Amino acid sequence: MEYTIAICDDAEIDRENLGGLVLRWAEASGNRVRVDGFPSAESFLFAYAEKKDYDILLLDIEMGAMDGVTMAKRLRRENDTVQIVFITGYSDYIAEGYDVAALHYLMKPVDEEKLFSVLDRAAERLAKNERVLNLELGGEMARVPIYQIRYAEVLGNYVTVHALTDYTVKMTLGRLEEQLDERFYRVGRSALVNLTQISRVTRSQIVLAGGDTVPLPRGAYEGVNRAIINMR
Repeated sequence: MEYTIAICDDAEIDRENLGGLVLRWAEASGNRVRVDGFPSAESFLFAYAEKKDYDILLLDIEMGAMDGVTMAKRLRRENDTVQIVFITGYSDYIAEGYDVAALHYLMKPVDEEKLFSVLDRAAERLAKNERVLNLELGGEMARVPIYQIRYAEVLGNYVTVHALTDYTVKMTLGRLEEQLDERFYRVGRSALVNLTQISRVTRSQIVLAGGDTVPLPRGAYEGVNRAIINMR
């Protein structure tokens, strides 16, 4: 496969080191890569406005006028497929990743083995984003990219799939679950939630990116958090 990877870091030596590691990963994994380096969030966004073709973004958090988290939030408004990996010297920012569905955090100095593992996962996710769910709706077929599904809920004999558009179909939640993948977690008897879309979890509900909420059954809090951790 061929991937376009951006490295955004205000330290030139860190950009060069990461770029070298990415090229070694590509050689070891049999992939082809184009690597572009950017010294600031602003320079990346300027280039991105011209050509929106980046698959993976290795993003420093602590930068100048615009920090990495702010940039990632802006990027996510129009791109929900790019795989964002935060690079940081501090662990204080990890909670911010929920808001932008970050794939992972890597601490500086970046370990080669850990970076290779994260890039492998990013490649797997990009491949999964090509999968679609086929839903029969009144004699028509709707093809819904699986990564766009935020959650699904059941009411009686019908399931509503919440993606960019909502689709209500006559089927069981169990049947739908069989057609999805490990990104989706069964919340009691009434809902399936895309773990990559979760913004935060309380004892009573799951809050998704965009503000939708899913009630959390009693005793389910620990299981959801374990599932999120295992996905990262």
